[in-house]
Amino acid sequence: MSPLITRRRAAAAVLTTALLIPLAACGDSGSDQDKDKDSGSKAASSGAPKADLTVLAAASLTDVFKEAGAAYEKENPGTRVTFSFAGSQELAAQVKQGAPADALVTADTRTMDGLTGETGTPAVIAKNRLVIAVGEGNPEKVENLKDLSDAELKVVLAAPEVPVGRYSKQILDAQKIEVKPVSQEPNVRAVLSKVELGEADAGIVYKTDAATATDKIDAIDIPDAENAVASYPAATLKGSKHSEAAAAFVAWLSTPAAQKILQGAGFQQP
Repeated sequence: MSPLITRRRAAAAVLTTALLIPLAACGDSGSDQDKDKDSGSKAASSGAPKADLTVLAAASLTDVFKEAGAAYEKENPGTRVTFSFAGSQELAAQVKQGAPADALVTADTRTMDGLTGETGTPAVIAKNRLVIAVGEGNPEKVENLKDLSDAELKVVLAAPEVPVGRYSKQILDAQKIEVKPVSQEPNVRAVLSKVELGEADAGIVYKTDAATATDKIDAIDIPDAENAVASYPAATLKGSKHSEAAAAFVAWLSTPAAQKILQGAGFQQP
């Protein structure tokens, strides 16, 4: 073989090697980028679900849920919780009509049970009891449930289809006490407002609602033997567009952090 051919083959080999090195480097770089991308995706998906949640909640949860919602948002940056408060029967009607929401909390299990096809499995997160709300200083000297039967007394109750109205009827019927209310309100906050404004002498409300207006009303305790226990179930809604985030919020309501807030407002342990 001539020296010229030998030199040409050697040069070709060097050139081929020079070309392959950058290609191999490009191949390795692409693989590393893919690995980095996959790692980043996994890291992003490992965090708590973030979403703008809408929660339908019983009117008696108005004050405590505002505090609870703020605490949840602080624990879960990137998530925002908006509440819509109303009587449980109103909330149930909204769910049946397809209102856009992610979770539901009612003031009784009966209302929640009527929405089985619309919700996930509910869990009771708190309990409550009833008291008699009267004007500050108790000007009419109301002492017990029997006093509410006085025809001279202006008593306001929640409508019987409202959980607190149903509980009120239950305890009055059990004691064979007949009360003729001057009005029947759509939720417990409306009952409380009537007493606060002096438009009623007395009304039956939840203990936790009475606690929000101690500067305007007095609360007369009802003995446990004559009282009723209200249970508050919470559940996700099947129509939610943020099912994982909704489930996380509902689960959080049973955690020590949430229970501390609920019990601080006067709610009982579930």
